[in-house]
Amino acid sequence: MCRLAWFFSLLIAFASIGGCKKENPYPDFNPTLYPLETPVGFPQMIIPTNNPLTKEGVALGRKLFYEKLLSGNNTQSCGSCHNQSLAFSDNGNRFSRGIDGIEGSRNAQPIINLGFNLHFFWDGRSPSLEIQALEPVPNPIEMHQSWPAAVAKLKQNENYRKEFYSAFGTDEFDSTHVAKALAQFMRTLISSNSRLDKKLRYEIDLTPSELNGLVIFKTERGDCFHCHNIDAGRLLTDNRFHNNGLDSVFTDPGRYAVTGNPADMGKFLTPTLRNIALTAPYMHDGRFQTLEEVVEHYNSGGKPSATVDPLMKHVGTGLGLSEQEKADLVAFLKALTDSTFITNPDFSDPFK
Repeated sequence: MCRLAWFFSLLIAFASIGGCKKENPYPDFNPTLYPLETPVGFPQMIIPTNNPLTKEGVALGRKLFYEKLLSGNNTQSCGSCHNQSLAFSDNGNRFSRGIDGIEGSRNAQPIINLGFNLHFFWDGRSPSLEIQALEPVPNPIEMHQSWPAAVAKLKQNENYRKEFYSAFGTDEFDSTHVAKALAQFMRTLISSNSRLDKKLRYEIDLTPSELNGLVIFKTERGDCFHCHNIDAGRLLTDNRFHNNGLDSVFTDPGRYAVTGNPADMGKFLTPTLRNIALTAPYMHDGRFQTLEEVVEHYNSGGKPSATVDPLMKHVGTGLGLSEQEKADLVAFLKALTDSTFITNPDFSDPFK
């Protein structure tokens, strides 16, 4: 009887040990606020309350941005189609190719000042960076991998488990946490140190050609400022959708595919002009290879259609810019290049 009592007491002891709370293998969850600096003249960035910027989250997002495990065959990362040296655009490609060699139908947008944007993708189908970040991984013509499979691969890496815990307080992370980390990193990709910015800060003077291009840009002579305003936030995009007279017949419905509103047919999100000299080819379908071609499109007035923007008021007549004026406008556009943005080590591939 005594032996039986001893046996049961031993079982109870083992059960109590097994029922003890598992000791946390990671340091206490105590993320550090990321010191995001808003450039002079820029609007205040709106950051979701459920995804504040932290040093841990940004660092994790940077690694994930360049992590090839997110693709089905471990060959592509976000950084594969968004090259820092080209202002996070796709290496001069008109359309990007996914891991299966399938080509997309729209030009990969550069990642510049996206934290200030209100819409994402050319058609604006994503209302936040977090939602945008969820799309490329499972897309069959991009990284072509289910999120559960991608997350499972990340969880096999103990360092990632620690880093997710440091950033979000859990090592049982999912696609939502991955997207949040990516969004945090992308919000830090701020470009604000071009020759134009330096002029606005009274640090340098632009060349005579650049200055004349600026005048053309900011007046009705060039008609650029309506959609790419310099003074209203310095983002050089109005974050709105326009039909800029590219076509009379639409093969890509643009914003209409999202809203179903016939008035949105052929409209696309205004891209920023920052670092525009680095992000060729241009337009949603990459049809123009050079800035000169872009300027000539607007100089021609564009093509008429039922939804062409009223701001394209020179359709059929054109702007009538001289060869010198067109050259000056291109010179100004090249002055929007920010060399510090494309060489910032905080934005670079941490695996290299």
